[in-house]
Amino acid sequence: MERVKSSGFKKGTKIGFILILWLTTAWVLYPLITLDSVDMENATEYLYRSAIGIAIMLMLFGKTIFDLFFPQEISKKMSLINTIFLTIYCLALASSIMFMVSRMIILYIKNSDSGFPF
Repeated sequence: MERVKSSGFKKGTKIGFILILWLTTAWVLYPLITLDSVDMENATEYLYRSAIGIAIMLMLFGKTIFDLFFPQEISKKMSLINTIFLTIYCLALASSIMFMVSRMIILYIKNSDSGFPF
């Protein structure tokens, strides 16, 4: 009985940690999502916040890729639904990383005095 409760507690703790990590990432990346309302005087602060958020997203992306290609239980075959969910999640995460990086580039171009850097 104790073992079942302990296993459920560990799984709930992992899920809670991932949710807290996603909420932190959303809070850090919020100025980048609402880029039109960003003051250019605070662009450096937004750049650092966005870099931290993208770093967190890259860690989550790496964990997802690792879970997809190297499942923890080798003896058991991953279910098709789990594989499809992880693949869709991985693609959504990759596209959101690209979106955030493009928003950071837009912020950089808007912030530079000389216009387009090239």
